[in-house]
Amino acid sequence: MPAAEPSPSAANDPTESSEPTEAAEATASAPAASRSRTRRIVRNVFISFAAVIVLAVVGMLVWANVGVMQAEPDPLESVRSNPAVHITENSNSFILTPTGDATGEGLLFIPGAKVSADAYLYKLSGAVAESGLTVVVTKPILNLAFFDQRSLDTFTSAVPDVDSWFVGGHSLGGVRACQYAEQPDVNGLVLFGSYCANDLSEVDTRVLSLSGSNDLLSTPEKIMNAAHLLPTSTTFFPIDGANHASFGDYGVQAGDGEATLNTSVVRDVIAAEINSFVRNG
Repeated sequence: MPAAEPSPSAANDPTESSEPTEAAEATASAPAASRSRTRRIVRNVFISFAAVIVLAVVGMLVWANVGVMQAEPDPLESVRSNPAVHITENSNSFILTPTGDATGEGLLFIPGAKVSADAYLYKLSGAVAESGLTVVVTKPILNLAFFDQRSLDTFTSAVPDVDSWFVGGHSLGGVRACQYAEQPDVNGLVLFGSYCANDLSEVDTRVLSLSGSNDLLSTPEKIMNAAHLLPTSTTFFPIDGANHASFGDYGVQAGDGEATLNTSVVRDVIAAEINSFVRNG
């Protein structure tokens, strides 16, 4: 019996011939679609992450530059008109030099957080006028000392006649000064209402720590609790009636105690203590 021939309709049925092709195309397109979705997800995650970073940086820049405590005009004018003190300014710092005989010794001073550098000129001018010390007050990056990792030479190179350097700072600026104090070419450390975060107890350097009895920010208790990080030879000198802001001239600081000591008296005490510290090394 002869074999049955396939019917023309079956041989020409497009359904039977196209079904495998469509299935293969669908199978091939699935990985491509998955890869496309993955790329979109990765791109969106990257864009979101970048946006968060940008917003954080912008927020930090705004925060660092808003609410900076400015120098009070009267003390600033007083030091500008002082014939015994010469003031120069560059992009990195203010420099106070004596118009009389200079000693060849200098103090690199770092401001507290979000305090204008020129707010310290009056309080430091006494040491310049009375002892011939040169003082360089830095302008921290973003007004915050812990962001400023520039080398000591960035500031001291502007005063080549000084051959013996001390470092110092107020509040957060003092914390940064403590880091500089580890360098062998630094002769001593001066702290205004501040204390160290790094351990200097075994470092061969001299330290003068001035504090305010009415300071409610860097309280006398906080300063003494961190005293173990300083050499045992450190000189601690509390200024009775001074508060945290007494070490500069920038007005009232939130959270601080009340100062009962005149700003000119604080200036004179600072000058006397720095002069004694530098001379008796």
